[in-house]
Amino acid sequence: MLSSLIAIALLHWAVLLVPGFNVVLLAQLAGGQSRATAFAAVGGMTSATLAWATLAVMGVGVVFSSQPQLRQGAQIAGGLYLLYLAYKLWRSGTSAASVPPGTLSYGAAFRVGFMTSALNPKIALFYGSVFATALPPSPSWLHVACAVVVVYLNSIIWHTSLAIAFSQKAVQQVYLRNFARLSKVSGAVVGAFGLRLIVGTLQELRARMP
Repeated sequence: MLSSLIAIALLHWAVLLVPGFNVVLLAQLAGGQSRATAFAAVGGMTSATLAWATLAVMGVGVVFSSQPQLRQGAQIAGGLYLLYLAYKLWRSGTSAASVPPGTLSYGAAFRVGFMTSALNPKIALFYGSVFATALPPSPSWLHVACAVVVVYLNSIIWHTSLAIAFSQKAVQQVYLRNFARLSKVSGAVVGAFGLRLIVGTLQELRARMP
């Protein structure tokens, strides 16, 4: 059991270390607002991770594979949500103020963190493929539960570390001095992720058309 759990952990870390829109979101919240706000977003992200990992071991990846329209619909919704976030980030960068125009409540930060991960069904497919690769053919429930806990803890460690790093005073000072520019850059990056998700899904739909 230990060898398969180590394999799952290593595969998961290989993906976590690739920068994504969650990194941009945490940099924005921790650098421009507060560590506590970023932690609230981490709570949302990791809750979505736990949900997707649990669904993956229950076979949702098989459902997405056999019913791709469900996954594609969720991907379109996720892409649109990221575009909405990108618009908000870009607009905040046009403010004449020298500091962020407002702060998210902890509840709002949790919801944003949760939604950015929950509206990405590819996470379930990833977990499903990792579990299928690393777990034995007929794993015990304890083995499966430990696999879910491993990816959940990985997600907590990684995203919490990012929140702490981005909330350092030196980082915050740099962020606030360059608030407008960094907000626009963050908006552009998040928007690019959203567009890529939507365009990729539309291309997939077109390829499936007779």
